[in-house]
Amino acid sequence: MERTAKKHTEQTAAPVAGLLLAAGGGRRLGGRPKALLPHRGRPLVEHAVRVLREGGCGPVHVVLGAAAGQVREQADLPGCTVVDNPGWEQGMGSSLRAGLASLDGPGAALVLLVDQPGIGARAVARVLAEYDGSRAALAAAAYGGRRGHPVLLGADRWAEVARDAVGDRGARAYLRAHEEEITLVECGDVAEPYDIDTPEDLSRLE
Repeated sequence: MERTAKKHTEQTAAPVAGLLLAAGGGRRLGGRPKALLPHRGRPLVEHAVRVLREGGCGPVHVVLGAAAGQVREQADLPGCTVVDNPGWEQGMGSSLRAGLASLDGPGAALVLLVDQPGIGARAVARVLAEYDGSRAALAAAAYGGRRGHPVLLGADRWAEVARDAVGDRGARAYLRAHEEEITLVECGDVAEPYDIDTPEDLSRLE
């Protein structure tokens, strides 16, 4: 009975927006914008957008920063809302703020980072499955019990998350302060949360 009720709630809830943070300049990669790193023959940003859509997100918003003009020209992002973050060099927090400010209507946002290609649609779908329509929702993927991405943020939390998002911390400060409220969803069996940060990491791209 409970399972049926939850399914009905999910079907009638406001859609969850996918929020992709793809503004990084790849400083440790010699200044190569992460969104344009080649993966499976296409820019990495396209892969991440596909992951969000295949995982079940409704609208997808993509935050660009470094080489935003090039990304717009070279990447195929049909149907996405593309958000430019002119302050991307201030860190991930500025991109999270810009992305959240661009949302209008969804009951929650699921945040994914462009430089984590080991996180696929199955992990996105697992975290989304915890969404029950509450605008106070708070959930995150976990890997061996350790919190990671993607992170699901109910709309009622966006203002406070944005307030605390400074530098490269993103939502970390907010999540630490609300740790007991987070629903952790183990995804270690379906995803790997590595980052593409250094030239050595490029070997993980296909």
